[in-house]
This record gives sequence, C-alpha cells and structure tokens, in this order.
Amino acid sequence: MNWMLDYQWEIFIVLEILSVLSLMAFGILRYWFMKPRVSVLFIVLFLLLLILEVALALFIFRETGEISTFQIVITVFVLYAVTFGIFDFLKLDRWMRRKIGGMRGVDLLSDKDRAVIEKNKDPKYIAGKYRMTSIIHTIVFLTGQGILWSMGTDSFSEAGKYLTDFSWIEAGDAEHSPYSSDVTFSIGILWALVFAVDFIYSWSYTVFPSKKK
Repeated sequence: MNWMLDYQWEIFIVLEILSVLSLMAFGILRYWFMKPRVSVLFIVLFLLLLILEVALALFIFRETGEISTFQIVITVFVLYAVTFGIFDFLKLDRWMRRKIGGMRGVDLLSDKDRAVIEKNKDPKYIAGKYRMTSIIHTIVFLTGQGILWSMGTDSFSEAGKYLTDFSWIEAGDAEHSPYSSDVTFSIGILWALVFAVDFIYSWSYTVFPSKKK
C-alpha cells in the first residue's frame, strides 16, 4: 500500500473531482431527466467519497504515525462539507433548478425557493447572514488556534507573551512561535490570513451596504 503514501495528494484530488461530478450528476438526473430516485444514488456516492477521504487520512496517519498537512487539509474539507457545505449545497440545488428549469421551459422552484431568492436580494438580510457566519467563524477560529497554541506552549502566561509581541511572525518558523511544529505553524498562519480576509469581506456588507436589487 506504499503507493497510497506516494500518491496521497493525487488520490485526494481525484476524490474531490468525483465529489463535484457526483453533485452535478445529481442535478442533471433529478431536474433534466426527472429521475429523482436514480439521482439519490449520486448523493450516496458523494457521502461515500467523503468517507473515503476520512479513511485515507486515517490510513496515512496509521502508516506515518504523525499528523501532517495532508490530514489537516482533509479535516478542513470534511468539516466544511458537514457544516457550511450543507447550506452551499442547498444554494447550488436552487441554482440548478432555476437554470435547468429555464432551459426546459418549466418552473422547478417552489414558493419557498422564490422567497429565499427574494430574501437574498435584501441588503439587510445579506449583511445579517454574513455577520452570523463571521461570528461562527470567529468562535471556531479562536477555539482552533487555542488548541494549536496549547500544543506549543506550557502556560497561559507564555501564550500571553506571544499575544503582546508578534515579532515571532517575522521570524517565520515554529521555533520562535507558540506552535509546536512547522506544520501547525503553517496551518495557523494560513488560517489567520484566511480569517482576516473573510472577516473583512463579511463585515463589508454591514459597513458598506449595497442597494436592494
């Protein structure tokens, strides 16, 4: 099974591509060919691919005995799929019904779908939605960073020093940081950058609200 260690990233990418294709096949079969029962099989396939990604990460961990960037990336993807991914799937489902229904000349949207679409045109609703997701992301971010820092520091006072002096960021390595390894250091810094961009983007809808469409 050494080939799985050598091609772990390639396997992961293939699984992700198959996951996207399974969602596309679900929409085409369900809304173009009107095969709802058959389309469900592709949702099952999507879930099986998700389970395979988890199994792959566990296999790599068992073989190497250490947590690597690979396992962390898969964890992030899986956590997204079972949290925010559900809402994005519902949005994608509405989009497919609207587009495929338009091409077929039929209305596949329900009254609830139209209400949701109309609500998403309201700047106040959009701003409130992004504020909520930003708050959730902040809680997850602080919790996750707290766990990573606890692995690399011995006390709250030591962690506090890193909060008051950020020169360790300029050093650019785990040795001078609150992280326990180069892997967690890279993940922590990258996550912080993503969080900062997401936070600014999310709150821009509140600070600079758009006009109602």
